Amino acid sequence: MNFLCFLDGQLQRFRVQWELFFPSVFPRGGFFHHITGGTFMLEKIFHLKENHTDVKTELMAGITTFMTMAYILAVNPSILSASGMDANAVLIATSLASFVGTALMALLANYPFALAPGMGLNAYFSYTVVLTMGYSWQLALMAVFVEGVIFIVLSLTSVREAIFNAIPMTLKSAVSVGIGLFVAFVGLQNAKLIVNSDSTLVTYQHFKGETFHSIGVGAILALVGVLITAVLLVKKVKGGILYGILITWVLGILCELTGIYIPNADAGMYSVIPTSFISFDFSALGKTFGQVFKTDFSGVGILNFFAVMFSFLFVDLFDTLGTLIGVASKADMLDEDGKLPHIKGALMADSIATCAGAVLGTSTTTTFVESASGVTEGGRTGLTSMTTGVLFLLAVVFSPLFLTIPSFATAPALIIVGFYMMGSALKIEFDDPAEGIPAFLTILAMPTAYSISEGIAIGVISWTLLNLITGKAKEKKISPLMYILTVLFILKYVLL
Repeated sequence: MNFLCFLDGQLQRFRVQWELFFPSVFPRGGFFHHITGGTFMLEKIFHLKENHTDVKTELMAGITTFMTMAYILAVNPSILSASGMDANAVLIATSLASFVGTALMALLANYPFALAPGMGLNAYFSYTVVLTMGYSWQLALMAVFVEGVIFIVLSLTSVREAIFNAIPMTLKSAVSVGIGLFVAFVGLQNAKLIVNSDSTLVTYQHFKGETFHSIGVGAILALVGVLITAVLLVKKVKGGILYGILITWVLGILCELTGIYIPNADAGMYSVIPTSFISFDFSALGKTFGQVFKTDFSGVGILNFFAVMFSFLFVDLFDTLGTLIGVASKADMLDEDGKLPHIKGALMADSIATCAGAVLGTSTTTTFVESASGVTEGGRTGLTSMTTGVLFLLAVVFSPLFLTIPSFATAPALIIVGFYMMGSALKIEFDDPAEGIPAFLTILAMPTAYSISEGIAIGVISWTLLNLITGKAKEKKISPLMYILTVLFILKYVLL
């Protein structure tokens, strides 16, 4: 805020001198009058008072969202490099695509939602399309690019908005709860508090053995981080989630310095002490930038290409809608009819970012569920997302520093966000089995199937069929679009 005050003073002095010498170009009260004053300018752009927030809250929320999403800067290059792409190029492309998408979300929709290359979609890109199907990563990028173009058309024609509005309020609340459990589960996995098990699929971390000083200590620090974050929130400390991340990171650094925490690359536990802070070498981007337009279609049937493209499109469509529903519901942004105002701008931001990401050299860019962490911190406008976007842009330069943030430090934030999103369960009519059972199945499917879109699919199918079979179709006023979605989801499970 001191910087903003200083900047405001300098702009005011410049405005007076400019209007003195060029009164006919910019008269007093004209253009410069409206752009001077940092806080005033932000208020005009993002309507902070109207959304019951302020600059400090929005900046803190944006930083928090970035901190909980920063892991994508390390994870996305790791996954996409398995397809043969250059990891450094993917890192730069990830940062730039995230900036473009998140900035567009701020300017086109004024919502506190952040975008980045989506988890799951990047794994499908590398491990299924490239390594299993045998297609080139350039062709996979082309499929992503075409998907983005189709989404732009669907967004302009309000098809995606219509799908959002057709989903009943009960399922929207269930999506919010399901995302909360999904995010918390991801946090538990990132901290390695929950690990794979041959007998029970998953189990808790055993704090013993040769990996104790790496995996074990990281898991313990995550638990400590949850406790610290919870205490800060109970004490109503503004920015409690962000402070929880930073304090946990500092504790990790202290543990590494004292030998309690020992990095183990084979176990996925790396040093948490920054060795460098900045890098200005961006030449690697040339290895992926524009490669989408050099796709070789020889030997690839048109039906095979569209099958790949449709898979990207289908998952991204309902992942994005699910995230918008869940996070907007948490922020009380849905109107009384369950609709999200200005959703067209949000969907356009998502669509354009997908195309831009493909050109830069990364998989589908989509709205991130971690946006809920910033919303939980009080973020309500595009200033939150713009802050996150700028930090992603800075990450291109400060990538060595951001890549050092350990997953066990961000995991507590995801777990706490899951707790906050559980509140939407109170809006579900569990007394009515026709509403409660589909909602329950939606909630159950997201963490267990590890997919937001699968949860939506199961919820839509069960809600429509249950109300149709029990003769409640007229009472519930099931829209034609819900029938269409039900048929499409069923065909998806039959054919794909």
